[in-house]
Amino acid sequence: MAIRATFSEHDDEPVRGLPSALPSGEYVLWQGAPSWRSLALRAYRIKLLALYFALIIFARGAYLISNASSLLEALRSCVGPAVFSLVCLAIVAGIARLSARSTIYTITTRRVVIRQGIALSSTINLPFKAIESAQILMRNDGSGDIALTVDREQRVSYLWLWPHVRPGFITRPQPSLRSLPNPSYAGEVLGRAYADHTPGTMLGHSHSGSQEASATGSVLGASA
Repeated sequence: MAIRATFSEHDDEPVRGLPSALPSGEYVLWQGAPSWRSLALRAYRIKLLALYFALIIFARGAYLISNASSLLEALRSCVGPAVFSLVCLAIVAGIARLSARSTIYTITTRRVVIRQGIALSSTINLPFKAIESAQILMRNDGSGDIALTVDREQRVSYLWLWPHVRPGFITRPQPSLRSLPNPSYAGEVLGRAYADHTPGTMLGHSHSGSQEASATGSVLGASA
């Protein structure tokens, strides 16, 4: 069963977050969405963008003062760029909020589904047969991601998935459930569903440090 992407309008969804009704015998086990604040920080890098604007404004002020401008003149000259920066940050925050509101992650007894898209909705269907492993990337604030490693034969576009993809894994993108408020519970649901659907799988229990997250844990692994 291959990974599929479909387009639809939210109003046409027979089941919230799904492009079509589930086949007989398949059930929704869990649904969730990203935290927009966490998504703005982790995916849209709003803190890094704010730092970039702050450095530009500081450099402008320092340049004016070094060229004999008074402190008041330098401050007045920085008002325009500061306002522009705040507007840009507000737009990015708004996009992150809209992205989070239009996203629904679904775990069923047979697959993981990512519905995304602000203007045009698209749905990424990830059958358990196409998923090789999954990891929970926990953060210090309790939020986190669940990154899915898919079969090498499945073609998944990094740009198509963004921002619902693990950062840095461009050559072999990992679809991800990003910025979940309670990733541990979603991971438990996914691990049980995967094990029930694919007998013989081993649930991992390893944890290790990570620059991206405070801890990394395996949800499911290779077959025994």
